[in-house]
Amino acid sequence: MTAPSHTARARSFDAAAAQYAANRPSYPPALFDAIEELADRPLTGARVVDVGAGTGIATALLRQRGADVLAVEPGDGMAAQFRRSHPDIPIVRGNGNALPLATASADFLTYAQAWHWTDPAHSAPEALRVLRPGGALALWWNSTPLDIPWHVAQARRIEGRFGLHPVVEQGGSASRAALTDPTGHLAFTRRKVRWSRQVTVDTHLANLGSHSIFLVNGAEASTTFLTEEKQILLKTFPDGFIEETYDVDLLVATTP
Repeated sequence: MTAPSHTARARSFDAAAAQYAANRPSYPPALFDAIEELADRPLTGARVVDVGAGTGIATALLRQRGADVLAVEPGDGMAAQFRRSHPDIPIVRGNGNALPLATASADFLTYAQAWHWTDPAHSAPEALRVLRPGGALALWWNSTPLDIPWHVAQARRIEGRFGLHPVVEQGGSASRAALTDPTGHLAFTRRKVRWSRQVTVDTHLANLGSHSIFLVNGAEASTTFLTEEKQILLKTFPDGFIEETYDVDLLVATTP
């Protein structure tokens, strides 16, 4: 069986936008504290462009921090869900490889779970073009820490059934790849922020099912796996609740 292409994975979210919005994890306040510390400037009052905004999970939190936020999203389904969820936040269609924005127009460019869908040969120069002097590019991913036994066991089951995720949402390889800057002008500082949330087993499985590795393998294969997974999890968590733990892998670079 041929592995789904990078483009097919990127486009897979449009059909699951509502599931994504309802079940994906958010981000802790400590993440935004770290962004401000590493950028050496506050988000409050800043012009922030959230690229690959998806359904607006990060965008809304940036707005709550007092930022003047514009969302950029390429996907039809994701943009439509964004507008339903956040009708008061402006959104434009586009992607990080060719931003529909004026030069030197943003104080921050943010990519929440999105930089790995871009081609850094294009998205890195675009970031430098759009950011003002002293502006900051902030990239982050919620990654699953592999020092928690049940997370490790589940990651192995997923890999055994579907193979290792080529974008690798486990272990931080996407963020490590971002450290290879094709422009030579982005000196990233890295920070990890651990946090957790308690959810039902069903919410946890719906979150899993909203990831591209499941979406591109079809409903039958995904449903079979998630049904089996529910029985395994209920043996470990008989009360039906799970504490999902995340390490937010954060990279921040400032422009000259």
